[in-house]
Amino acid sequence: MTALSINLNKIALIRNSRDTEYPSVIHHAQRCIAAGAHGITVHPRPDQRHIRADDCYDLAKVLNVEFNIEGNPFAAAMKSDRQGVSDYPGFMEIIRATRPAQCTLVPDNNDQLTSDHGFDLTRDGERLAPVIAELKSLGARVSLFMDPVPEQIRLAREVGADRIELYTGPYADAFAGARRDEVLQQFVVASEVAAECELGLNAGHDLNLHNLALFKQRVHHLLEVSIGHAFTVDAIDLGLDRAIAAYLERLA
Repeated sequence: MTALSINLNKIALIRNSRDTEYPSVIHHAQRCIAAGAHGITVHPRPDQRHIRADDCYDLAKVLNVEFNIEGNPFAAAMKSDRQGVSDYPGFMEIIRATRPAQCTLVPDNNDQLTSDHGFDLTRDGERLAPVIAELKSLGARVSLFMDPVPEQIRLAREVGADRIELYTGPYADAFAGARRDEVLQQFVVASEVAAECELGLNAGHDLNLHNLALFKQRVHHLLEVSIGHAFTVDAIDLGLDRAIAAYLERLA
């Protein structure tokens, strides 16, 4: 069965809309785990618009499932301009302090609303290699956020990655249109290339209850998906426990 990791960024975003600790990120992590989720994902950005560094530290103390921290490894420390919010210490400092089971590296920047493309390893591979080596020395499995481009996936193995996470935004965008099967085939090919390179395969971004089952059916070797935005909406609609059950059913 493909593992389900729940991204808690949107829970933190709701909390941050007021000067409060409610809703609790820790409580929702525990609820998701009790309902059957296999892991918890967070993506702390330097502006701390949703998940904050302190959330990462708190989660690392209590989680008994896989903890996956996503982010740009080159994100530097940043002063917080929000009262009561600690400064962002830099992505690598968060990882050194928390030692997550998995670290998913993403080439985002402070101006992006959300992650929207994978790494170009012809440009960034040499810079990433020593970072990946350090993360592995800390005990983290390293996954690189990648587009479904075979030549780029082959480079992921060369720089030392253990897995790739396919950026599935293009599949989600094409799902209801005439190009769905054409776009999906790109991910099928990408999964086969990853398997040839002995890379584990994760996927994430805009996967939901409507498009996930077909992706799981067609894309082989899929070890894990991380879902946050759609899951949060579905939890409001269905209730958290039923939403988890619905996602697990599509991954079975």
